[in-house]
Order: sequence, then C-alpha cells, then structure tokens
Amino acid sequence: MEAVFLGIAVLCTGFAFWERHRSRVMYREIDRMMDEILSAEPVTISDLKEGPLSALSYKARRLQERQNLEVSGASREKEQVKMLVSNMSHQLKTPLANVRMYGEILENQELSEEQRRHFFGKLRRQTEKIQWVLTSLLKMVRLEQDVITFEGKDADIKPTLLQAVNSIYEKADKKQIQIQVEKFPSLYLWHNPSWTAEALENLLENAVKYSPSGSTITIRVKPYEMYSELQITDQGAGIDKAEETEIFKRFYRSPKASEEEGSGIGLYLVKLILEKEKGYVTVDSQPGHGSTFSVFLQNCK
Repeated sequence: MEAVFLGIAVLCTGFAFWERHRSRVMYREIDRMMDEILSAEPVTISDLKEGPLSALSYKARRLQERQNLEVSGASREKEQVKMLVSNMSHQLKTPLANVRMYGEILENQELSEEQRRHFFGKLRRQTEKIQWVLTSLLKMVRLEQDVITFEGKDADIKPTLLQAVNSIYEKADKKQIQIQVEKFPSLYLWHNPSWTAEALENLLENAVKYSPSGSTITIRVKPYEMYSELQITDQGAGIDKAEETEIFKRFYRSPKASEEEGSGIGLYLVKLILEKEKGYVTVDSQPGHGSTFSVFLQNCK
C-alpha cells in the first residue's frame, strides 16, 4: 500500500512540474507573440493547431490585420489632407495675387472713372472665383467625408433641369450660344433636386465655357427600363479618348483647357453627387466634334 501511495505522490509531483513547465512555455510564447504585434512583425505561432495558444494566435493575427487597416487608412487620410491643402494653395494663389494687384491699381488717384470701373469689374470677378473655389472645396470635402445627410426622393426632373438651365442662361447668352431642350414627357426620377441641379449646372457651365460662340447646346432626356438618361451635347473642341476617365478625377485639368479658367473640381463634384444618388455620369466625345455628357438617374418605382 505504501508503494501505491508513493507512486501516486510521484505522479502528482511530476504532473505539477509538467504544468509549471507548460505554463512557463506558454508564457514565453505569449510574450513573443506580444513582441511581434508591437513591432509590427508577422505572428509566427501557428493558428492551425488545436489548443489555447493557437486560438490566441488566431486572434492576434486578426488584431494585426485590423491594426494594419487602421494605420493604412490614417496614412491615406493624411495624404488626402496634404493633397487638399496643396491644391487649395494652387487654386487660390493666382486669384489672390490678382486681387492684390487690382487693389493696388485702384489706389491710384489718377485713374479715370472708366478705368476705375474696369478694374473694379476685374476685382469682382477674382473675388467671385475665390468664393466659388472655396465653396466647391467645402462641398467636395463634405461629400467625400459623408458629412452631408444626402436625401433623395421621387421628384419630377423637369424643374430640376430648368433650374440648371436658368443658372447658366446669362453666360450662354453672352457667347450667343443657344440652349435647346428637346421635348420629353413628365418624368419622375429618384434624386435630390438641389444637388442634381448643381451637377447639371456644372456640366452646362463646362459646355458653355468650352463651346465656340454661336454654337448650340442640346439637352435630351431618354427613359429606359431602370434608369433615365439626361444628355448634354455641345459643339466644342471635344475630349481625347485617353482623357474620358481622367476628367472626372479630383483637380484634373486637360492640357488643352489650360487657357480657360478652371479648378478641376466641377466634374469631380458631378461624379460625387450622382454616386450619392446611386446614379452615374459618362462622356462620349470626339476631338473636334463636341462632347455628350450623359447623366443616369434611377426611375421611380
């Protein structure tokens, strides 16, 4: 009997020793795992085996993945902020310099009344450009960051289109550009009228800006089964095929448009607005034969 008790005691002692040894091994492995996470190195302990250590390794890998995603997102956001500040500086540098120059010219007491009116007009246009750039940048950032609660609704597209046409009518008239809207039936589309009007206004303003005097801009509305298409066709210089996707990128400006005032924000805003409405915009163009911008909006059920 004493031998039996002695054997049990030896087994218990051995078991306790093994448990202490296993605990020390597990502690070292967990410590190594924590070091790997903190140093952003891959976790080397396998998560394919059975046991608590493998389960912990699996969770550590998921933790690393999430951490890497957050770091990557923060880096992208930092780069976006840097790019935004850089582009704001670039966009505002020229008009601010012009404002300063025209202000200094207007301080000249020897200017005639006609000259004074001339430079006041130039000063006003530059301040309007600064205001437009700042407003557009603010809208762009708010749309990108989902700061705006974008509410679409089933609404008649005619008043929305009329609002956009009225907003650029004066500019078109100054260039003797005719705007033709082909007849179409009353059509209810899912959109936000004020934001959609702004997107259409940006497209029409570009059409007026890059079209020759005396030309025509044609607007057509074509209903399909799920979407309806709003076409804006101009008789301008057209766009190279290689640029048809580039023009919708933030701050992109075609080398051909360098002589015209612009910021490279307008078409990007159009794209952002339509994406919020679950719609989209495309362009079909041939250099020397004008362009057709097509806005697609969902039909109401």
